[in-house]
Amino acid sequence: MECVYASMLLHKAGKEVNEANLKKVLEAAGAKVDEAQIKSIVASLDGVDIDKVIKEASVVPVAAAPVAAAPVAPDHGKSEAKKKEEEEKKAEEAAAGLSSLFG
Repeated sequence: MECVYASMLLHKAGKEVNEANLKKVLEAAGAKVDEAQIKSIVASLDGVDIDKVIKEASVVPVAAAPVAAAPVAPDHGKSEAKKKEEEEKKAEEAAAGLSSLFG
């Protein structure tokens, strides 16, 4: 997690997010330096527009708790409810994937 914070700090300061800079920030903060984690975060951020990701992450709606549905006819109601559940699940997975970039 410290690597993510260090990456965001470097980005905000207008510095390049690379292994050497991340290591310096972590050492200055007194955090444990994990070379493998540093390499992983640098590789993950290669080609990523951090400003765009942060903006999109702040716009992603939080999934609301499911509301009890009214009983539906047994002939076609199940397929519609199932489609809606799948769409909600896809939205949650997309939000989780985006948050994993920073987690």
